[in-house]
Amino acid sequence: MKFKKLLYPTLAFAAIAFSLNSCKPDTNSCDNCETELITTLNVQLTDSATGTVSHYIFRDLDGDGANAPVLFDTLQLLANHTYDASFFILDESKNPPDTTSNEILEEGNDHQFFYHATGISVVFSYNDHDTHSSPMPIGLQSKWYIGSATGNGKIEIVLKHQPGIKDGNETTGEVDLDVTYNAVVN
Repeated sequence: MKFKKLLYPTLAFAAIAFSLNSCKPDTNSCDNCETELITTLNVQLTDSATGTVSHYIFRDLDGDGANAPVLFDTLQLLANHTYDASFFILDESKNPPDTTSNEILEEGNDHQFFYHATGISVVFSYNDHDTHSSPMPIGLQSKWYIGSATGNGKIEIVLKHQPGIKDGNETTGEVDLDVTYNAVVN
């Protein structure tokens, strides 16, 4: 399934540029993958200095269907702060919701998150790794170092599915998740 990422804040529900697949089989990389619906990305940020926890949700209950997301928060960040980031990915079309994050962690040798910031200063580092003989990042847990400049920008979160070919390269494998949050640094 494909979604498109958010292009403009004022067109949040009309111009989404969000790309989303969950272990969708293809002829190059995944013979035994079960297709999953990912409806929700919850980014939990914990301020390393104060312990304050904030949640930022992207929720689109029909996946790549015709309906617009029902929730798409803007990240509110403080300049010169460090955040511990955790991602919780759900399929809320099921009752109870399916915690896809657990499957990503279990299949960590085949998954990696990548992060990109535009318009704001952010340095990302990984806090979790897979079980390869030379461990590689997964990215369900990370640390975000916010720079001193204030302003508006975007943070893109990409999850790649790389069964048997995980090499730390974002161009390898299939996109399972690609969502761009608007971000404000104060």
